[in-house]
Amino acid sequence: MNDRLRAGGPDYNRCLVNLSNSILKNFGAETTANTLDIADKYLDKGYKNVIVLLLDAMGDSIVKKHLKEDGFFRSHLVDTYSSVYPPTTVAATTSLLSGLYPNEHGWLGWDVYYPQIDKNVTVFRNFEQITEETVESEPVQAADYNVANKYTPYKQIQAKISEAGSRGSTSMPYMEPYPKTFDDVLARAKNLCEDPGRQFVYIYWDEPDSTLHRTGTTSEESHAVLVDIEEKVKEWAAGLSDTLLFVTADHSHIDSKNLCLMDYPEVLDCLVRMPSLEPRTMSFFVKEEYQKAFPEIFRRNFGDDFILLTREEVLEEKLFGPGEDRPGLSDSIGDYVALATSDTSIYITHKGAQTMPGAHAGLTAEESRIPLIVVES
Repeated sequence: MNDRLRAGGPDYNRCLVNLSNSILKNFGAETTANTLDIADKYLDKGYKNVIVLLLDAMGDSIVKKHLKEDGFFRSHLVDTYSSVYPPTTVAATTSLLSGLYPNEHGWLGWDVYYPQIDKNVTVFRNFEQITEETVESEPVQAADYNVANKYTPYKQIQAKISEAGSRGSTSMPYMEPYPKTFDDVLARAKNLCEDPGRQFVYIYWDEPDSTLHRTGTTSEESHAVLVDIEEKVKEWAAGLSDTLLFVTADHSHIDSKNLCLMDYPEVLDCLVRMPSLEPRTMSFFVKEEYQKAFPEIFRRNFGDDFILLTREEVLEEKLFGPGEDRPGLSDSIGDYVALATSDTSIYITHKGAQTMPGAHAGLTAEESRIPLIVVES
């Protein structure tokens, strides 16, 4: 990876993929990448239960902005490490859950272009991408099947661990039995750990991300959410036994200066379809007649707030990971990909630009650095 990308990009030798592979190795399951040394040190102690609690967007900068140095999380902080690229929930949680880099699993961002159906798909929700024309309408199903699961399937590490002879489980609001509150999510995980035999439990909670997006990184609302989460985890962890708990995040957040692509007709005229991926990592499919002119047109409109790479440069630089590219990956990547290096984000709807003061998924260290918090019970 060249110096332009290395400065703010992921450290693919010390990232979520490596944590995932540490857990796979510890449970005797097949690994797909190197492990994370500091995680190995704790896993080698042989706890009955291993839990990963992933708090969406609770990156290193967010922890330091809102939580006391002698508080529960920061006093148990053993290191910081890296998300993947882009540092966003779809790519990062899928990397943790699969043990694969984004270029291997193909879940690259919130909206991914699937050439098999010629649509930008909101992968977690299986909807067609929301645009300026559809933002106030009911979402439309992208297909009568789950598009991402069909065309970019992967096996979760919970299944790999179960196949290796232990038990892998999940506690999150979006999987059965659908615990609704954070207290419910934590209670389910504790109950799972009381079952006999070795256990790995993955816990996901969508805060503080939801609040950070709506109110920004320094708001009173964001502070209150962080403090509440820390207190609840502290109380819950005290009731665990023979358990190693990793608390981490998928990415961090910045305060964003938002633009809307709809206000830039010169750029829109160049495009085959609306951009995909994320407001801070945008994938552009460009009309043939604008292929050579597009870099200058983009720069003229958005200045130096982004690095613009060709599809070939993205693949050569291994932006989405050092593993072997998934078959068909290049077909989902546009002719050009814009990577945010400042606080500027480009939304494809005015509503998104007006309601999202907090953002992530760009090429800054602030967005990619995440904490590794370790609690031994």
